Amino acid sequence: MHEMALAEAVVRIVTDKARSAGAERIVRVRLEIGALAHVEPAALSFAFEAVTPGSPAAGAALEIDRAPGRARCDTCASTVEIDRLGEACPVCGGVGLRVLSGDELRVKDMEVG
Repeated sequence: MHEMALAEAVVRIVTDKARSAGAERIVRVRLEIGALAHVEPAALSFAFEAVTPGSPAAGAALEIDRAPGRARCDTCASTVEIDRLGEACPVCGGVGLRVLSGDELRVKDMEVG
């Protein structure tokens, strides 16, 4: 489950930022996860809870915002929303879609206390 490694990386990132800001405790972390990022939000939430004890993020709330996948069709030049890789263009049925966004996972913000 790669969500555990992702959760550990998120905790490292927010811990480093909190410490550099002089904060000792993280209250809330908000992530943005693209629909094409191959990340299961429930598994990431579970992993986050598992890796935070003993860290400044212990007990922090994790909020996850989902970002849609967007792609450009090589056939009709439309920019379309997609839910997963390998989909055909909903406009023309073409299969040459180039991902523009939706494959990211990023820390949007956090609240410290």
